[in-house]
Amino acid sequence: MTTISVSNLRRIRGKIDARTARLGIFGMGYVGLPLALLFSGQQFPVIGFDIDEKKVESLNLGRSYIVRIGAEEIQWARQHGFSSTTDFALIEELDVLIICVPTPLDEFHQPDLSYIRDTAQAIAPHLREGQLVVLESTTYPGTTEEVLIPLLEAGNHGALRAERPAGDGPAGFYVAFSPEREDPSNDTVERCDIPKVVGGVGPVSSELAQALYGSIFNRTVPVSSPAAAEMTKLLENIYRCVNIALVNELKQLCHRMGIDVFEVIEAAKTKPFGFQAFYPGPGLGGHCIPVDPFYLSWKAKQYDFRTKFIELAGEVNVQMPYYVVEKTAEALNARNKPLKGSEILILGVAYKRDIDDLRESPSLIIIELLRQYGAAVSYHDPYFPHVGRGRHYDLNMVRAALDDLHRYDCVLVVTDHSTYDYGRIARDARLVVDTRNAMRGIRSSNIVRC
Repeated sequence: MTTISVSNLRRIRGKIDARTARLGIFGMGYVGLPLALLFSGQQFPVIGFDIDEKKVESLNLGRSYIVRIGAEEIQWARQHGFSSTTDFALIEELDVLIICVPTPLDEFHQPDLSYIRDTAQAIAPHLREGQLVVLESTTYPGTTEEVLIPLLEAGNHGALRAERPAGDGPAGFYVAFSPEREDPSNDTVERCDIPKVVGGVGPVSSELAQALYGSIFNRTVPVSSPAAAEMTKLLENIYRCVNIALVNELKQLCHRMGIDVFEVIEAAKTKPFGFQAFYPGPGLGGHCIPVDPFYLSWKAKQYDFRTKFIELAGEVNVQMPYYVVEKTAEALNARNKPLKGSEILILGVAYKRDIDDLRESPSLIIIELLRQYGAAVSYHDPYFPHVGRGRHYDLNMVRAALDDLHRYDCVLVVTDHSTYDYGRIARDARLVVDTRNAMRGIRSSNIVRC
């Protein structure tokens, strides 16, 4: 380790320990904003960066645009120095830069790293010696070292060089990857109790990243490299994806056999070892679980390797919205009503219960499919008064009321928000197709479970 590296380590480590290290967090979304508030709560001076001027304005006025984050949290942080900006020139005043931008799939299910690239190119001209840069965005192994670092080095015209894995030679700045582990609507585990995986490109980067996250999380888990940390995140989510695909496939088989798959799962989970319960649904949503298998399978092809098992799980889950539409059509046909021309109300468009997040939601695909088959589709979701246009959808719909369920030919439960009165829905609706087992315990001839 060089003299310069030791000096930088002591200086930045001292600032982290004293809570005087100035942090910049890039991307004020579902990952970046909670992280910014967590650091702010530990008395760190934090600036939130975003290219969305509306988000920046809301934060600086003490307003929240994420349901699970109260305005009072933002106002408290504002009183303790938190601010938000679109001005990347402020990077020069910071000690730590944390990137929390989206990494979606493109229309061909290939990784879209445009947000990481754009952020790196915006940061690079303002880098100064000794800064720590951490990537948190979910991505394939190799992104930090093969994409992020070259962009940061090229963007400052070679004036600063990132630390190297062996710690050889002087380092201008330090880099690590630390995957986010957000679980929206989970209030059973405190965020500070979720262990934080950290992989630095070299010894100084690793120690600084551990010190940084160790200041707000009760445990850090160091791994040997950014690639190992990147793969850790993929393994966590692919593990869930594969097991959800398994129960989704079993749900279809159980339906043909006349067996209640949810009853089977509840019985199986009484085994005190060797089994973890996963539940079927209308398809996968959120930023990570539907995306991560495709990230890894894409990267694996560069090594002449085919991730057949993982790809199959992804295919099973991708097909679930089509299965839901098929079963909805069957339920209507059983009542002498064709899908074409039917009025259908979708209950829930968020990708999971009790959150305000549409990313990769199966509801969006289901709505589009039903429309293609000629159904008249409405929706209700307590968190979305309007659904407009996104990366992969263009719906332009306004939330319907729940005061006249009998007018619809079918009420399709896609997201089982806890605010819904399922007993009333079962009584008032002519037909309910339940994809989430939300109607468990309710006996009615107008309920079809799929």
